[in-house]
Amino acid sequence: MKLYGAPMPAPNPRRVRIFLAEKGIDLPETPLDLRKREHKSDEHRGRNSLGQVPTLELDDGVCISETVAICRYFEEVQTQPPLFGVTPAEKANVDMWVRRIEFIMMTPVGNFWRHAHPYTAALLTQYKDFGESNRAAYVGAQRWLDRELDGRCFVAGDAYTMADICALSTMDFASWIGLKLEPELANLAAWHERVSGRPSASA
Repeated sequence: MKLYGAPMPAPNPRRVRIFLAEKGIDLPETPLDLRKREHKSDEHRGRNSLGQVPTLELDDGVCISETVAICRYFEEVQTQPPLFGVTPAEKANVDMWVRRIEFIMMTPVGNFWRHAHPYTAALLTQYKDFGESNRAAYVGAQRWLDRELDGRCFVAGDAYTMADICALSTMDFASWIGLKLEPELANLAAWHERVSGRPSASA
């Protein structure tokens, strides 16, 4: 099988690399050069019609895209350590937190990246006032997560899960594009230091 992705700072391919590192699965990434638009080539669109990474191509030619879907595939292939929960309630809780991180944290980061960052100016019509307005939305998202982390080690509870991977990749990408971690948010800062210290974070 082949995993098509891209190196840092691309956050979505990194999610899958972290997940695989946590699982101890050795699957080298086949990189596509995003600046050269290799992910938009006809060849790659044959794997993923949206022209995005990451994309996993299985040995039988079936292609799976979207980070959570790819990680769920590997969760089924190798159940230990569990990164989507074990019991029905734990699995539902992890799913809830993954969606919350994507909607509440990643949405303003993505809007800022598309509409206010100079790197994306040539790719679309930017609405810079809208883009800049997402700074405040992201600060609000950080404050929300800081409150939620009070009294627990990880995003979805006591165990490290896919929700932590989503949050870490989002926050690190946000920092790279100029949306920094608010320094007074002690719970969030402690969590970030904790998960950044895991070997998988360097994936």
